[in-house]
Amino acid sequence: MQSEPVILIVDEPTRGIDIGTKQQIYAFLRKLAAQGHGIVVISSEMQEVIGLSDRVLVMRLGRIAGELAGARITEDAIVRHAMGVSAGSTERVA
Repeated sequence: MQSEPVILIVDEPTRGIDIGTKQQIYAFLRKLAAQGHGIVVISSEMQEVIGLSDRVLVMRLGRIAGELAGARITEDAIVRHAMGVSAGSTERVA
């Protein structure tokens, strides 16, 4: 963080961390986003993805299976794309 990155990539940022520390990390990431930093969060924790994201790209078999934004970022939508239920068309929401 000392190099003041414009884009920050975090992979499983809260794996193995207690709940209080998770909240501090979430607050830190939200603060960076509010300051205009781009943040890419890679996480297997569904609620973490939903809670932190403005936009979600769902990967399946090494490809983007769907793109969700705003109110469309739901557990059901993410799982459907991840399982290939929405196969054949990528949902893109601005």
